[in-house]
Amino acid sequence: MLTGKQKRFLRSKAHHLNPIFQVGKGGVNENMIKQVAEALEARELMKISVLQNCEDDRDTVADELSKGVRAEVVQIIGNTIVLYKESRENKQIQLP
Repeated sequence: MLTGKQKRFLRSKAHHLNPIFQVGKGGVNENMIKQVAEALEARELMKISVLQNCEDDRDTVADELSKGVRAEVVQIIGNTIVLYKESRENKQIQLP
């Protein structure tokens, strides 16, 4: 689990990022979880936007994704979810 200080640090890092994935009508599926996991391994920190036509609410989407890829939900703001997972291969972010 991330501490409050670590979450604040990650939020500031994520501020300038653009969402890489969009969750739409289909919701979260196996293929998406696989792609998000690969992207997180490469980037460690990323944003995902939940589109208007998504059947699940953003909290459910965040929950499913974080469990599926074993990542931490840093923040849910508006329809954007910020996820963090420490990379095994190319660690870039040093947490406070």
